[in-house]
Amino acid sequence: MKYPFRTREISNHIEVLSRIAEGVMLVRGLEPEFSPAVHEQLEKIQNPARENDSSIVDLRNLPWCSIDNDDSRDLDQLTVMRKDSGHDYHLLVAIADVDALIKKGTPIDEHAFINTRSVYTSARIFPMLPLKLSTNLSSLNPGEDRLAIVCEMHFSKEANLKKSTIYRALVRNQIQLAYDASSEWLEGRGQLPEKAAAVPDLKWQLKIQDELAQKLRVKRHENGSLEFDIFQPRANFVGNTITEIKQQDHNRARQLIEEFMIATNGCTSRFLGRAGIYSMRRVVRSPERWLRIVKVALEHGYTLPNDPDAQALEAFLAKQHREDPIRFPDLSLLIVKLMGSGEYIVEKPTNHPIGHFGLAVSDYMHSTAPNRRYPDIVTLRLIKSVLAGQEPPYSVGELKAMALHCTIQEDVTKKVERQLRKSEAALLLHDRIGQYFNGIVSGVNEKGTWVRIFNPPVEGRLINAKDDFLVGRLLRVKLISTHVERGFIDFVTGVEN
Repeated sequence: MKYPFRTREISNHIEVLSRIAEGVMLVRGLEPEFSPAVHEQLEKIQNPARENDSSIVDLRNLPWCSIDNDDSRDLDQLTVMRKDSGHDYHLLVAIADVDALIKKGTPIDEHAFINTRSVYTSARIFPMLPLKLSTNLSSLNPGEDRLAIVCEMHFSKEANLKKSTIYRALVRNQIQLAYDASSEWLEGRGQLPEKAAAVPDLKWQLKIQDELAQKLRVKRHENGSLEFDIFQPRANFVGNTITEIKQQDHNRARQLIEEFMIATNGCTSRFLGRAGIYSMRRVVRSPERWLRIVKVALEHGYTLPNDPDAQALEAFLAKQHREDPIRFPDLSLLIVKLMGSGEYIVEKPTNHPIGHFGLAVSDYMHSTAPNRRYPDIVTLRLIKSVLAGQEPPYSVGELKAMALHCTIQEDVTKKVERQLRKSEAALLLHDRIGQYFNGIVSGVNEKGTWVRIFNPPVEGRLINAKDDFLVGRLLRVKLISTHVERGFIDFVTGVEN
């Protein structure tokens, strides 16, 4: 792979990283750009989807809101809580009806199938759907009427799901909120933005939604849902220059959306199961390398049972998080690797579901992000076929082929994103060669020894590692070289003069 620049000539970081991302995507068989056929179809789409269907419920009067990243423009879901006369929780989650605009087999649909998901890098986002759709006509943007699939859930005061229904609706986002600002308000550390505070009942909405989400979160962890702290830094820019890399906090607002999406995906899975049709599930199997996980726990003085036990593993992880937060991200990554990747499979409704070991749920699929993930569009079409009383839009053979393809492509796109995070880190550090940093040995394998420095939070190879350098050892290291295109960062141990 060749690039039209040299490291010492770098000035526009966004341009450099965008070129690297395009090259890596092409090498891995992804399509960074849309084809002429996609643009031709896109020119014919000028307005959001509208349908005259008596089954579509008008819910535009509800105080819907979205919560996402500060810079997100592809809004897939909205949430709202109805006030209940009792003590129950009455939650509604709206999912953008992308299929209303993008039909199966069209050029835009075929492009989305190739990549299967949006690729997110700090310098440039490579959207699965054209921005005219994903950030506008099919996005649940504030103040705009949009078609959606609504999952309406009734929970007891203890957060036990009592019943759920799924139907088509017309919705309108009243306010777009950001994770960080919402979390600061929920935790009593800040004020809501003025425009948010002006929305009637919004404070009550956030409080009651947070209350339910935290109860759901506790219940999942009681059932063995695993809590990780994966090392996943994010680059920030001022103009075209990277100025810092920061680890993203899994804050309270992120937890709120996470819990509601898990609940929605479970209800969607059961809805299609009751309909008696094949569907594409998202599963994480019981770990085949469980005994290796047992050995890792034993190295930390903790005994796990010999058979896979999510509750026991979560207790071990919680203990390590409390007692050794500095080393916990590296332990998290090791356990995740030993558990194995998630995958898409096709299940019969009569089968006992494989489930998601990490989330401690038996019924799970991806349905809540159709602007960003192709499996969610597939699920959306299956739901709409059931609601309309029609045959499924996919044969079992088609579903199985798509499940395998989506699993493979997810792995590919994640590798692209990891590669770009490495290039971002090398770019931030390329003019700091010779400086010293505090770090920790984060990995040791046949390829070498790796160290994670704390500020900025990036990882590189330790060139002069000794045989007794074990994972978790704290070190003072010196940066000796970087390679932006390949994302290489090299350190040596040493003491400052």
